[in-house]
Amino acid sequence: MTTAITPLTTRKLPAVYRGRLMSMAHDVRFPPDTRLFVEGGRADHFWIVESGTVALDTKVPGRRAAVIDTVESGALLGCSWLYRPYRWRFGARTVGPVRAHEFDAEAVRRMCQDDPEMGRWIALWVGEAVNRRLGAARTRLLDLYAPYGAGARG
Repeated sequence: MTTAITPLTTRKLPAVYRGRLMSMAHDVRFPPDTRLFVEGGRADHFWIVESGTVALDTKVPGRRAAVIDTVESGALLGCSWLYRPYRWRFGARTVGPVRAHEFDAEAVRRMCQDDPEMGRWIALWVGEAVNRRLGAARTRLLDLYAPYGAGARG
C-alpha cells in the first residue's frame, strides 16, 4: 500500500524526486519494544517515521547497548542502506508504537542508479541525516563515557 503523505523530512528533495520516492513507500506499524535492526545486520530497508519514537543504539563491550539518538516523527530512520557494505552502523528499537513509511533499499538504489540526478539528491538528503546522527552519537557517547567536561567545546 502506498501513501500520499509527504513527511517533513523529504521536503529538501525536489518535488519530482520526493514523489517518486514516496510512490515506493509501504505503510507499516510496529508495537513497542520491537527491534527493527541490529548493528552489523544487512541494511535492506529504511523508513520515514510517521509517528512514534525509535531509539538508536550501539554496542558497548562489557555493557548494555548505549542509546545514542532517537528518531521521531518526520525523520529518516536508517542511513546505512545507501552506502556499501550496506550494513547497519547502529541498532534500532521502537520506544512505543511506531507508524512509518517503509522502503526497499535495493529498489531505491536501482532507481537512483537509473536517474543519477535523483541519486545525487537522495545522497545529499541521506548525508545530512548521517552528519546529524554522527554528531548526536559523539555527544551522547561523551556524555556517557568521557571525564566530566570532555565534551565541552571551546
